Amino acid sequence: MSRLQSLNFKKLVDAYHTGLYRFAHCLSQDEQTASDLVQHTFFIYANKGAESRENAALKIWFYATLYHEYVRQRAAPQVETRKAKPAGATRVKAENLSAFDGESTAALFAWVEEPLRAPLALFYLRALTYREMAEALGTPVPELLEQVAAGKIRLKAILAQRAQRE
Repeated sequence: MSRLQSLNFKKLVDAYHTGLYRFAHCLSQDEQTASDLVQHTFFIYANKGAESRENAALKIWFYATLYHEYVRQRAAPQVETRKAKPAGATRVKAENLSAFDGESTAALFAWVEEPLRAPLALFYLRALTYREMAEALGTPVPELLEQVAAGKIRLKAILAQRAQRE
């Protein structure tokens, strides 16, 4: 990699790392797995994507690649399984919902079923438009909108159940 390519790569990492990590953490519920997914996504870009991607489509490519790597890793047999921090460990009262931080919000996603988790995470991260989200997840926009709506309903039900227990 030339010095110019190296500088451009660093700019891409600076621009996309935080959003990709948040998305990966919402999906995996594990800090190490999230870090590994982000690192592997940038590795793929450095090895395959550097010459074939336009800047306009780069953001979508990063999110799509991370998501597909997550799905691929979940489908592969695991030699060692890591346990995510239990989602119940983060207890938040209904009146304190505005005080959610990234980790407690990500912990809530553990309770959302897998098909709804990725669209809901992307929606709340506000990293992509609906069209970009649909493209990254390989889903038609109407189906994505249904998934986001169903995810919101599920998340509200989870929060209501938690509020009743406290």
